[in-house]
Amino acid sequence: MSLSIAVGIATRGRPAILAETIAELDRQVRRPDAVIVCHVAPDDVGDLPARRPDITFLTAPAGLPRQRNTILDAAAAHDVVLFLDDDFLPAPEWLAVLEAVMLARPDCVVATGTVIADGAKGPGITVAEGRAILAADVAPPDALAAVPHFNGYGCNMAFRMAPVHAYGIRVDEALPLYAWYEDIDVSRRLAAHGSILRLAGARGVHLGAKAARTPGLRLGYSQVVNPIYLARKGSFPWSHAIPSAARHCLINLVRSASPEPHVDRFGRFRGNMLGLWDLIRGRAHPGRILQL
Repeated sequence: MSLSIAVGIATRGRPAILAETIAELDRQVRRPDAVIVCHVAPDDVGDLPARRPDITFLTAPAGLPRQRNTILDAAAAHDVVLFLDDDFLPAPEWLAVLEAVMLARPDCVVATGTVIADGAKGPGITVAEGRAILAADVAPPDALAAVPHFNGYGCNMAFRMAPVHAYGIRVDEALPLYAWYEDIDVSRRLAAHGSILRLAGARGVHLGAKAARTPGLRLGYSQVVNPIYLARKGSFPWSHAIPSAARHCLINLVRSASPEPHVDRFGRFRGNMLGLWDLIRGRAHPGRILQL
């Protein structure tokens, strides 16, 4: 048995890094049945469409949820869609492990990989560094081991398309731009119809490229408002939402005194406070970041 697997990449403003991620897909032991790239403007992909006629390139309005929904529509005929960030380098076995686990576990509706290094939590990782990390990584003894997980991590998460179709599940477009916590929202809604698994053998490096990231003020607003929005919606437990918002406020406040060079801590804290003020006034909504 086999599955039809499409890889979807939503991208904006990072054509050189996107090309490196696509190069890693070419090294997959189990090749994707389709690769779908959704961008906003021609500059997002450079000359890749001319060089890679085997890849489907689509356009959509700016915003990660809109771009990912465009990919879901284009991948409707496939069994599984694997979403990768444009700066995620998957190990060669990623797709082979995904297919094996999805076949062995028909209850699995969301699968997320094991991120062995995450540049999003620091200054970022270069492509050369990422490849060196992948080359030095040692696969676990049981490459097909899978354990329950709370949500898919957006830089590398796969959806089984049957429940997506059956229940009309979409990425929430009320979460604009970078869409803080959109991965939690959509994977928790899918989890009502099956299980979420983290795959030990599907490994990769998230470079955490800083280009085209959401500015600090907007991100800080989303860190407070989006969890509350999702809790009210019912896809994110209040027991997670309130601690998440409070944790980010505290971290940004403390680190504003001596911020990391790659993080606008004061901007994030200002956004946190604007979010809290909007919550108090009853004006909070994820889309408000477009006015900031």
